[in-house]
Amino acid sequence: MAGVIDIPDELIETQSRYNGAAGRAFVAALPGRAAEFLERWGLRRDGEAFHGVCALVLPVVRVADGRRAALKLQPVDEETVGEPVALRAWGEAGAGAVGLLDHDAATGTLLLEGLDGHRSLRGMADEREAVRILAGLLVRLSSVPAPAGGGLRGLGDIAAQMLEAVPGAVAVLADEEERRLLADCAAAVREVAGEPGDRLLHWDLHYGNVLAGRAGEEGRWVAIDPKPLVGDPGFELLPALVTRFDAAAVRWRFDLLTEALGADRARARAWTLGRLLQNGLWAVSGGARRLEPEQAETARQLLGRGRRS
Repeated sequence: MAGVIDIPDELIETQSRYNGAAGRAFVAALPGRAAEFLERWGLRRDGEAFHGVCALVLPVVRVADGRRAALKLQPVDEETVGEPVALRAWGEAGAGAVGLLDHDAATGTLLLEGLDGHRSLRGMADEREAVRILAGLLVRLSSVPAPAGGGLRGLGDIAAQMLEAVPGAVAVLADEEERRLLADCAAAVREVAGEPGDRLLHWDLHYGNVLAGRAGEEGRWVAIDPKPLVGDPGFELLPALVTRFDAAAVRWRFDLLTEALGADRARARAWTLGRLLQNGLWAVSGGARRLEPEQAETARQLLGRGRRS
């Protein structure tokens, strides 16, 4: 069984760094788990594996009908447990997310429709077209209300936790202007925290998480790898602003996204600043004493301050 898959060194390192002993145990179990589900679901390997920070994805073919699919092996945690719930809801609505073919709740293993893992929006040369495609997917995904009883995390709880952590994080930052930035992001969140929204959010829709369909599906782009959350669509915009970062593009990207969503600009701005606040808090909790430059500049742009000279 150990020879079924080769586990990428990067996945081993990230699992150990972020999940410690549990991550190492997950990695050690991967060969056996892959063999188990290849047999259980009647699959055969069909190409090289892909991986992200936490999951290993094996392109496969279903032996029974020849359908191409993807076997996603991942740990069960607060980010992954809601993935099948969201994928089913989006699938029923035809909302543009990857199709869910099977799921094992005990291990978090998913069988997903096959896509072109070598083509994502990251490789699209036309930046405006990439943003338009991503905006279209955001519209479709966020049009779906969160399923009742789905057990998904809520933006209201997350906002409250962030606001509670702000004073300590501000005190840690070394740069006075960045301390003001983080405080201003928090002030924006306080204005909207009482109405966190009820839409089903992807929470990680950057260009790398939008893949092309298979051969014969020209022009089809599909959202993958959600971290499901219930909340306001404005909390979804930041990945499109900072992926392939260009300070001069922040405002027109924000305008395009909010116009496509039909979103209230002030609310969308506040929740986007909330996402920047979240990233800043994560950075500080990881030991940083400065904000990441691209994150800080995006906050300045949204606050109308632009790049410092």
